[in-house]
Amino acid sequence: MQAARRLPPWLKRPLPFGEFSQTRQIVARGGVATVCEDAKCPNLSECWSRGTATFMIMGHHCTRRCHYCAVATAKPTPLEADEPQRLAEATRDMQLQHVVITAVARDDLADDGAAHFAACVRAVREQAPRTTIEVLPADLHGLVDNIRVVVEAGPDIFNHNIETVERLHPPIRPQARYQRSLDVLRVVKELDPDMPTKSGLMVGLGETMEELIQTCRDLHEVGCDILTVGQYLAPTADHHAPVQKYYTPEEFQQLADAARHIGIPHVASGPFVRSSYNAGEVFRQLLHRSDIQPREQCDL
Repeated sequence: MQAARRLPPWLKRPLPFGEFSQTRQIVARGGVATVCEDAKCPNLSECWSRGTATFMIMGHHCTRRCHYCAVATAKPTPLEADEPQRLAEATRDMQLQHVVITAVARDDLADDGAAHFAACVRAVREQAPRTTIEVLPADLHGLVDNIRVVVEAGPDIFNHNIETVERLHPPIRPQARYQRSLDVLRVVKELDPDMPTKSGLMVGLGETMEELIQTCRDLHEVGCDILTVGQYLAPTADHHAPVQKYYTPEEFQQLADAARHIGIPHVASGPFVRSSYNAGEVFRQLLHRSDIQPREQCDL
């Protein structure tokens, strides 16, 4: 058994607190899963209080085995036809300002789940027209037709995480491809140049600062508008990649400064930052600083 690394002081934070009984009742009643609760996210209180939540669709079993992820790898269950409607109703009843829709990888489906993603976006748009929508799919095998299905549903943000640097993809994300993830973001911009794109990086897996900066350059090259950078924390000591380094708050600031200098306009970088951390607030800042409008106000 591998000895656990001691957490530095800046990573010691209480678990989510606050009274969310009504929200939890809505989630339970709708039979929808939130990553916020399932992952015991330390940002839950902050994000929910700001009207942001992240839902995971298409089941709890993933067809891929990434060595940083706590989601179980197993044969997935069939898609639930009523899930888009249940998700939309939960979004409406929670009165969310911003919803993030993510999913397990579904390599077993002919379209990688693209049509189901699109159905969820349209259902939320109908039930909660004032809620901004962010999608966070797997790489959809980088297929233009799959990506187009999701883009044409009209989400406000298309998020796809690069996760780690190119050298670490084979050991950490063996069924993913670094260039394919970049291609997803590039294709989104080619299909809809006005759609904001977003990506996320974990640090602490053994990468170098030079590799992180090169990844920022690669993301800028494909038009990435928003980048999140957070500390990797191993879900278990025995079955996941070990933490190689805990970055200091000062190093996170250095990364943010470097990414902005490269040209990525919106960067959230810090120990507790996750891909959907304060996602609604980031999007509102994006609106404030650009000519982008929420999709309900756009001609699609």
